[in-house]
Amino acid sequence: MVPRMMGTVLAVVLVVAWGAAGWGAAAQTGDLDPLPRPVKVRIAEDGAASGAGFYLAEALGYFKAYNIEVEWVTFINSDDMLPAIAAGQLDVAGGISSASLFNAVAQGFDVRIISDKGHAVETGSYFTLVIRKDLADQVRDYSDLKGLTVAYSAQDAVDHYMTVKALEAGGLGPEDVELVVIQDFAQMLAGLATGAIDVAMEIEPLITSGVEQGIIERFLDTSVYLPDAQVAVVLASPQFVADREVALRFMLAYLKGLRDFNDVFFHGRGDRERVVQVMTEYTLLKDPELWSRVQPPGLDPDGGVNVESLVDQYEFYKANGALVGEVDPRQVIDLSLAQEAVAILGPYQAGDPGD
Repeated sequence: MVPRMMGTVLAVVLVVAWGAAGWGAAAQTGDLDPLPRPVKVRIAEDGAASGAGFYLAEALGYFKAYNIEVEWVTFINSDDMLPAIAAGQLDVAGGISSASLFNAVAQGFDVRIISDKGHAVETGSYFTLVIRKDLADQVRDYSDLKGLTVAYSAQDAVDHYMTVKALEAGGLGPEDVELVVIQDFAQMLAGLATGAIDVAMEIEPLITSGVEQGIIERFLDTSVYLPDAQVAVVLASPQFVADREVALRFMLAYLKGLRDFNDVFFHGRGDRERVVQVMTEYTLLKDPELWSRVQPPGLDPDGGVNVESLVDQYEFYKANGALVGEVDPRQVIDLSLAQEAVAILGPYQAGDPGD
């Protein structure tokens, strides 16, 4: 497994600053005092399961405990968020790695990756290929994808990268299939239901929903050929990162949410009923019972990201001719907030299931 580096994720938050002067941090005794006055933070998130850290921090009162008020914002396309983040109009947003992200940086937009918001784990990826149910008996390996119609959501973005890598795992290339772009994951599921497409790079909880409806079956998992792949990140504006009094408290709340998620879904402890209730409230999967069959996203409880995975994705975009300039992808990553938050909270203790 590739070591994960503590840092940032693709997320956008608008903080209305109330003046940080005099907001001294409390002694590092395991937490910080709340801000003296409420600060509004707008979080751009799309209801994906990988947004669990945001949802739990809001629903369980972690943001409120620091006097942070959340306003949710929705973007259809994560690329639309980048100018708003760079301009400081949005400070944090959930999204994915893409050529557009690195192009924005190359063109002078100062956007930072500050934490994890979804990665593949050894037990299976929450973002992976699925196969139309009536084709499941015919398509058993990546080499069997030849001649099929394969959908992903964005050109020169992480799911395009993961789709091409799946083809390569079967000795195939893009020319061996019909690749189509369907931006909306729900529409992707509908295309599988009607037979318009054969295979799709789909995301939880829609994967579980599609399986339950008899539309799809899970295919070989992304973790087989891209173990520990970084899928989503939290993005932040430089203005947000610089306002340490607010940003650090935001990160503390976010990590608390990630830790609750890991406790329940990976270690069999914590308040499962309450965590699942939050996930049904904030995502498209409304049946609590189905959450026992969802493949949960990997969410690093210390905010780490797989830097080498992001570098490999950058090289893929570069090879595709999708980049407008040279960027060191490592310079886009600022892990300092996550590192400071872990220094305050202490590293996550996994323990054994049931501890």
